[in-house]
Order: sequence, then C-alpha cells, then structure tokens
Amino acid sequence: MSTSMRESGLVRRMVSLPRSIIGGFSRAMDHGINIMGIGGRRNQNPILNFPFQRPAVQEPHSNISEEWAFLACFEQDFGTEHPFFYACTFMEARKMAEDEKKFVFVYLHSPEHPFTASFCRETLCSELVVQFLDANFVSWGAIASRGEGLQMANTLRPASFPFCAVVAPASNGSILVMQQVEGPISPSRLIDTLQRTIEEQGLAFGSGRAKEEERRRANSRLREEQDAAYLASLQIDKEKEKLKNLSLQEGAGRREEVTKKVELEKPKTSGLKFSSKVKENKTTRGTQPMEVPTHGNDQVTQILIRFPNGERKERSFLFSDKVRSIYSYIDSLGLVEVGNYRLISSFPRKIFGVEQMGMTLKDAGLHPRASLFLELLSHA
Repeated sequence: MSTSMRESGLVRRMVSLPRSIIGGFSRAMDHGINIMGIGGRRNQNPILNFPFQRPAVQEPHSNISEEWAFLACFEQDFGTEHPFFYACTFMEARKMAEDEKKFVFVYLHSPEHPFTASFCRETLCSELVVQFLDANFVSWGAIASRGEGLQMANTLRPASFPFCAVVAPASNGSILVMQQVEGPISPSRLIDTLQRTIEEQGLAFGSGRAKEEERRRANSRLREEQDAAYLASLQIDKEKEKLKNLSLQEGAGRREEVTKKVELEKPKTSGLKFSSKVKENKTTRGTQPMEVPTHGNDQVTQILIRFPNGERKERSFLFSDKVRSIYSYIDSLGLVEVGNYRLISSFPRKIFGVEQMGMTLKDAGLHPRASLFLELLSHA
C-alpha cells in the first residue's frame, strides 16, 4: 500500500447533503460502525491490513454533546494547539462560511487509522497550518465513525485517511466540493493545495470579501470617532472635578475662570456621537482583575483565550465579574493593541464587544468555562 498523499484536484462536484444533516438528526446514528470500511465506492479493497498503532479512542463521556465530542477526542491525544474548529453542527458551520464569504475546511478524524497520529501532530497542528486555516477558512471537524462525521463520510466517500476537504455552500441543501486531500501530507504541501484552491476557486467570493473589508473600515472609523469623543469627554470631566473641589478660599475669580474653560470645551465634542456605555467601558478597562483561586470554588469561571498567532492564555474570574474584566486582562498582557480586537465564542457563535462589556460572565453564558477567540480588527 502506498503511503503517498492522494489529491483529488479541483473537482468542483456538487454533493447533496442527507436530510439527517440538514435537519440536525444525525446524533441518533449508531456510533459503533468501523470507519476502516468507508470509501469502498472508489476503493473496493478497504484499508484493513495496517496493524493498529494504538487502541481505538474511547467514547466521550455521556455528558459531552455531539458537537464537542470531536474536540474532546482530538485534544485528549494531541493537545490544544490546533486549528480553531467550531464546535457546532455542519449546517451551522456552512451558514457561518456563507455569511463570512469563506470556504469550509472539513476534517474527518479516524483515530484508528495508522496515519492519523502523525498527520494530526506534524501537519494539522503545525503553526503554519494553524495560522493559515484560522485566517482563511471556517474549520469544522468530526469523528468519522459517529454522528455527523459518519454522515459526512458516507456523503464524501473518502478512499483513505487522513481525509480533508474544502467545500463551499450551495443552494437547496447542497455543498460544492472544491478539493479533497486523502492520506498523509506535509504542512507545506497542504498549505500549497489550500492556497491554490482559494486562488482558483475563490473568485466567486471576491465581491463579498470586498464588502466585508469596507464594513471593517467603517467600524474602524467609528471606533476612532468614539475614542476621540471619549478623550474629549474625559478632559471635560477632569475640569469639572477641579471646579467641584475648589475650596471657597480660592475665591470666586478662580471658579469663574475654570467655568469658562469648561464651557469653551463643550462645542468641540458636540458633533461626536458616543454612548455612556462606551465611556463606562473605557474608564474601567484599565484595571486588571485579581486572579481568583479555582480549587473548590463553584463561583469561579475559567476563560481560555486563543490569540491569532496560536498562543493561548487561561485565566480564572468570578462569575460576577464583567466581560470588561477579560478585556482588562488581555490589555495588561501587552500582546495586542488596546481597542484593536474583539472576542468571539465558537458555539454558539457570539461576539462579545462594547455592548456586552457590562454583562457578568454568568449572564453572558461564559460560566463555568468558556473558550474565546481573539479576532484582530483591521484599521483603514
């Protein structure tokens, strides 16, 4: 049996998704089917001659949802340094890719296959591949022998493993398969293959991405206006505080001078629109919260923060802390520019920005544990 990578090329074939995936009923599928037999349509001799290099993966605990089963299995064997796989159904990942004008990178995980361990550890978890996938794709993974992973394997019919595919949303519950990679492959070849797919197949998404870039620039301009308004307002507040604290002994003349200065500053900020909520968030983000002990404390919320360069930071907060406490902690690290990022949860996909900073971690749905991705905001 050859161990070389099998690449199907830019096939652009339309595939209809089964109703179990479209309707979200794949969790009822049998979890015990052997993945080594899948792919018989293109390979009538399934890969059964390889000795297993390690025992089959144990079934995840019953309290882990189907969407989290793949991540639990993957991180148990290969750690947390991997592409940002969205813990959601395939249709939800497809919808996110459609909204963001991106392709979906699909990885079907077969723990029993002898090439899986080396592929995951050396290729899929390499820093270059992680950064490339996070920047250009909506990544979705599943265990190929259960649930939606089994349904996708039956739909895409891989001839061997490891198996990756690049797909695009299509109409009427279908997907367009742009690229398939089967078997072991080096990080550089995988990136070259994905880059070629984007360049040759991504023209249809060009106009959408241009609109997204324009939206980001508009958000950047709005942020700059809000920052300018905040600084001007802060200066006025300082002058007001000085006026309030002036003692009677300093005389009425000093009071009149400061009052006139405050009045002169007001017209400079009258044209800038900003909310009191933005002002409150700005003034309270500068203080880094104290990390709380985690042992035996059910009021503790564990937050894992993933940076675009692959670095991860974990921090303990009280569930009564506000979302702005997470921003204060990130600002104190000095890894990214203050005010040039936002935090996103994978599933359900939710953006925690200015409007959410006043919420407690419990009310925001982040208690008792959550994983957040830090997305940089591009300036015009």
